[in-house]
Amino acid sequence: MTQTPQITDCHCHLDFPDFAEELPQVIDRALEAGVTRMVSICTKLRLEPQVRAIADAYAPVFYTAATHPMSAADEPMATVEELVALAQHPKFVGIGETGLDYHYTSETKDVQQESLCIHIEAARQTGLPLIVHARAADEDMARILAEEHRAGAFGCVMHCFSSSRELAEASLDLGFYLSMSGIAAFPRSKELREIFAAAPLDRILVETDAPYLAPPPHRGRRNEPAYTALTAKIGAEAFGVDYTEFAARTQANFDRLFSKAAAWQAAN
Repeated sequence: MTQTPQITDCHCHLDFPDFAEELPQVIDRALEAGVTRMVSICTKLRLEPQVRAIADAYAPVFYTAATHPMSAADEPMATVEELVALAQHPKFVGIGETGLDYHYTSETKDVQQESLCIHIEAARQTGLPLIVHARAADEDMARILAEEHRAGAFGCVMHCFSSSRELAEASLDLGFYLSMSGIAAFPRSKELREIFAAAPLDRILVETDAPYLAPPPHRGRRNEPAYTALTAKIGAEAFGVDYTEFAARTQANFDRLFSKAAAWQAAN
């Protein structure tokens, strides 16, 4: 019997109410689909304890924390010290998601930029990767990431990448990673698939952003980590490789960027 290739959902939100009634079953379905690791993203620091509790309860789950850019003006401003302290947990593996969102919250762009820079400094100090949300803010995002990287290097993944070719190239030039979500599997996302296919395969990750952005044939319904496999199959087609190779390459990429998760798994 052929073993199901292993992949990682590098970005989901398992603490959201959408999963409250059946989280054990959601994780079991992910494992059955070959999704052997999930990174659950905390978007408001005051909710970190409940996200941490999920990571503590389920061996395949890791977690991160940050203030989401759309909440930056409504939540207390994060501090570097606070983020560094949270990062001491053995399953806390990244700083994010942070970033810029001018689509819904352009009126708070100054606060978003301040918050982003704080999170970048925390990524530098911890050595953990930054997880970036970018929407309708390509020019400022490229500028800030480049300026900050010159001031001191840090690792980064552009989560749920669906921005311009220019931002993709700017991110890749800094050594960052692009994460492919269900958006890349939508029939009308041909241009986005071409942007991914032009990137080096050793800089690609896969994610769901569950409960959002379910790929076909589940589009319009709740997403869940098991569906990472559906997006990864589209990714394999875009790169012209078989699914087993694409899964193995993205696993290696995750291990390289999220080295703390890989080390924890190797020790346990």
